[in-house]
Amino acid sequence: MHEHKEMRGAFVSSRQVGATTFEVVQEDITTCAVDAIVNAANNHLWMGAGVAGAIKRQGGQVIEDEAVRQGPIAVGQAVVTSGGALKARYVIHAAAMGQDLLTNADFVRQATIHSVQRAIDLGLASIALPALGTGVGGFPVDEAAQVMIDATCLVLGATPQTSLTRVQFVLFTPDALQAFEEALARVPE
Repeated sequence: MHEHKEMRGAFVSSRQVGATTFEVVQEDITTCAVDAIVNAANNHLWMGAGVAGAIKRQGGQVIEDEAVRQGPIAVGQAVVTSGGALKARYVIHAAAMGQDLLTNADFVRQATIHSVQRAIDLGLASIALPALGTGVGGFPVDEAAQVMIDATCLVLGATPQTSLTRVQFVLFTPDALQAFEEALARVPE
């Protein structure tokens, strides 16, 4: 089932994939009421511009401090910190790029897989992911949408008894929203 509705002022497109509801929304990820939000990180975990900068501004310096203490990590890996002053209890820092700020489909795929797996490992019910690698990484948003949704389905398919009942893909721009809605519509029933 695929449905569209207005929610909290953000357009929502949703689809049931197994036991998990996938949602595509356009809003500020720092305001999402979920257990964890994903930060589009570099492998040294310092938080500069884009999603990372917004998370640090809203959640506080403590998030970056906790993250940097765990780095550097391999590109494609993910680490967890507290959510600081955010609504979300946790921030999952997905290293979708290196310090060179370059990315590719494999890095985005691995960062997505490891982020979703961290949420499952923590027993979380909900997670919100941005379009990884599409900001400073310059990765095409339509490709990111397909890679991220496929990777999330892969992890959930391998973990049928998951606590994760809601996965949000939180987009900032209308074109990103459209790309993720189209990719979600291609998921087999």
